[in-house]
Amino acid sequence: MDKEITILALAALAQATRLDVFRLLVRHEPQGLPAGDIARELAVPHNTMSTHLAILTRAGLIEAERHSRSIIYRAQLDQLRELTLFLVKDCCQGRPELCAPLIADLTSCCSPKENA
Repeated sequence: MDKEITILALAALAQATRLDVFRLLVRHEPQGLPAGDIARELAVPHNTMSTHLAILTRAGLIEAERHSRSIIYRAQLDQLRELTLFLVKDCCQGRPELCAPLIADLTSCCSPKENA
């Protein structure tokens, strides 16, 4: 990932509604959500939501797929991974203990849930 793409992605996420949309779509992976459901869930007018979705799409953070009469939006987790790696790739500078807390936090939130 280069700096320009990173800046575009961060700029897209630097707005409260778009950040909420992206986080909502991450929670609904892999099935995604229709645009109308996203707007209702976040209590945002449909025309305003369309603008936010377009900005996130241009930034490569989400993708849209037509299903009959609905457009389903999904988070681009590969792009999220690339963005995260770009931001922290050089954090250790040969000292892995510097990134250990970050890795531990990510591991605990992303670990598979055990069947109870």
